[in-house]
Amino acid sequence: MSRITPLILATALFMENMDATVISTSLNAIASDIGTDPISLKLALTAYLVALAIFIPISSWMADRFGARTVFRWAMGVFVLGSLACAFANSLETFVGARFLQGMGGAMMTPVARLVLVRSTARHDLVAAMAWLTIPGLIGPIVGPPFGGFLTTYLSWHWIFLINVPIGMVGIALVSKFLPEMERIEPGMMDFKGFILAGSAFALFVFGTSVISLPALPPLFGVIATVLGIVLGLLYVRYALATPKPLFDLRLLRFPFFRSAVVAGSFFRLGQGAIPFLFPLMLQLSFGMSPFESGMVTFAGAVGAIIAKFVANQIFATMGFRNALVVATAVSALGLVAMGLYTPQTPLPLIIAILVVVGFWQSIFWTGSNAFVFSDINDKDAGQANVISQVNVQLTIALGVALGGGILEASNALRGGELILADFHLAFFVLAGMCLISTALFMRLPGNAGHQLTRPAPAAE
Repeated sequence: MSRITPLILATALFMENMDATVISTSLNAIASDIGTDPISLKLALTAYLVALAIFIPISSWMADRFGARTVFRWAMGVFVLGSLACAFANSLETFVGARFLQGMGGAMMTPVARLVLVRSTARHDLVAAMAWLTIPGLIGPIVGPPFGGFLTTYLSWHWIFLINVPIGMVGIALVSKFLPEMERIEPGMMDFKGFILAGSAFALFVFGTSVISLPALPPLFGVIATVLGIVLGLLYVRYALATPKPLFDLRLLRFPFFRSAVVAGSFFRLGQGAIPFLFPLMLQLSFGMSPFESGMVTFAGAVGAIIAKFVANQIFATMGFRNALVVATAVSALGLVAMGLYTPQTPLPLIIAILVVVGFWQSIFWTGSNAFVFSDINDKDAGQANVISQVNVQLTIALGVALGGGILEASNALRGGELILADFHLAFFVLAGMCLISTALFMRLPGNAGHQLTRPAPAAE
């Protein structure tokens, strides 16, 4: 397996992960500057995820129609433009719009990168390839929190978005010079009806669940949007099952391992999705840390994650996919429980040590689940499987952000007054319960699940 391809593709992951972790440490400062409250900024976080959910379904079609390298370069350019727009935003509305533009670029970057990797890599090399793809991407979370906190504390939060400009330019140059154009698969006609139905369903559902408890809008707005999203989603399911070549083919859920990866992974992401939003906010609002100080704490999880990438293949080969995914989700759930017990008196070395361990096993989950999605999927259906899994990832992470923020708001509303530490603790305990459901579902897998991903297929007679 050539390492240069996943390393070049990882430029996109580096930029996306850097952006996501940088903004998490700066929410309080951004909210103060643009005249809103930190909880309302979850709308800006979910706007990015909404854009991903809308445009990821056409990423495979775009790559086959216009060429993966061309689409990848344009996507990075759009992401850079969205970053510039974020830096110059002066209100919640403009900031949300800029994050949506970023999401349009991100919707094409990571899925196209994964698709290129899956189509160019033998199944038994896929775990190692996914690890190489995500190693540079994990440098972003290591550098992001302390660097973003430093910029926000000592300069201005605007600089956390401006740093994407040189990174994006370097990425475009590397892709242009080193990434060969892949052979295209005939994409067929674009399913515009399915795109409109599914995109509207995703956008309304994520928007509705995110704003249902925001003080800036009447709750009825969120309820109506959520219900409409569910109705349109059901209409899409009916349409897709009756259409020979839908936008993304839900019939792939008949494959048991693919179905397990999607369903069990959804509960994991429901539990983990709100951590980048809630944990830095708790450290700043309840522990009295500055953005720089909270960033220096939260980056510890990424240290554990990058260590995991070098041993992921051996862990799955030794433990098997079922056992590794069970341990990874269980440890991640315990990490959420620990967050629900932290107080300002908790020793920082203990918090950092737990973050490193939990970050290690979270990384094992992400590497393994990214490969396990394709364990019983052939190359012909890899594009569809990639689209379904990536849309599911973004929807459930967005729903996790909405769930975590909603619990925080509900707890605060019932008690009244300012946010207190108990509000954050309740949110972390509920999210831990979501994550444990994922553990229970992965325990139902057979012991040999995914074995073909860690060893070469037998030679044909």
